[in-house]
Amino acid sequence: MQINYSFIIPVFNRPQEIRELLESFINLEFQDEFEIVIIEDGSSETSENVVQQFSSKLPISYFYKSNSGPGDSRNFGMQKAKGNYFIILDSDCLLPPHYLKTVDNFLKTNFYHCFGGADAAHTSFTSLQKAINYAMTAFLTTGGIRGSKTSVNKFEPRSFNMGISKEAFKKTEGFSKIHPGEDPDLSQRILKAGFDTVFIPNAYVFHKRRISWQKFYTQVKKFGLVRPILNKWHPAAAKITFWFPTLFVCFVIISLVLSLVWSPLFLLPVLFYILLILIDSSVKNRSVYVGILSIIAVFIQFFGYGLSFLKSTFYIKILNKEAEKQFPFLFFK
Repeated sequence: MQINYSFIIPVFNRPQEIRELLESFINLEFQDEFEIVIIEDGSSETSENVVQQFSSKLPISYFYKSNSGPGDSRNFGMQKAKGNYFIILDSDCLLPPHYLKTVDNFLKTNFYHCFGGADAAHTSFTSLQKAINYAMTAFLTTGGIRGSKTSVNKFEPRSFNMGISKEAFKKTEGFSKIHPGEDPDLSQRILKAGFDTVFIPNAYVFHKRRISWQKFYTQVKKFGLVRPILNKWHPAAAKITFWFPTLFVCFVIISLVLSLVWSPLFLLPVLFYILLILIDSSVKNRSVYVGILSIIAVFIQFFGYGLSFLKSTFYIKILNKEAEKQFPFLFFK
């Protein structure tokens, strides 16, 4: 099978991100042709001028449409694309030079209709971005599944770094209107349609995460709210590990209470975990400051996700509420 790649990139009011992403495309170590499809999702600050500056250097198609969310914009882009294999990126990503060569070599040897890759922190990223990246990818926080797993079948790719064949897109009709959560939902529907998904080692992107503490907290809260909805839609995909952040929150609260009413020794396990995070992140990022920020990021992630997961489970699983009516802000019309 001849694979022709089309990169699908939705963007909303982020022309500078598109500039940086397109600059990384120029350095790709890939000799064959590929296509870049940029979908402007109703932006008031468009990327059109930036795209024009790169049009002589890269094969870019640019489309402007009314705002309908990233999932629908990706579907729009895949419908317009000329290739037969779509690689979906977020606008806040950068590609390492080997990225497409790594993907192509893997798929030509082991073809899968859907793949995912890791996200990593570039050396140019801010300390905050590196800390948040650590919290999202480290083995001590998420098991490392987003960052360094060497082989994962039936992987749930994330839409910042996700590939899908044209055949699988047509059969599943692409992303649904939920957001976030549209990517694991699509992954499960791809599996149900009879296709396999896979994690491609070393096919990572640098995920910048345009984020502050407040935005990060809002993001992980939404992740927590979405997961019970996805568990209801796809029961076979539900895992006990989804409860770990909630259990961590309960453990921390119980340890704190017991330390106040009984003995400070009950805080030792929590303090030991904090020390592990500090050491691990400081070594990996070569910065004690990033290590300290990573502790904050981990607690924001666990508390934001864990409490929201518990809340959503109560409404969706116990009270059997309709997701779109209970949490309308998680759905695009």
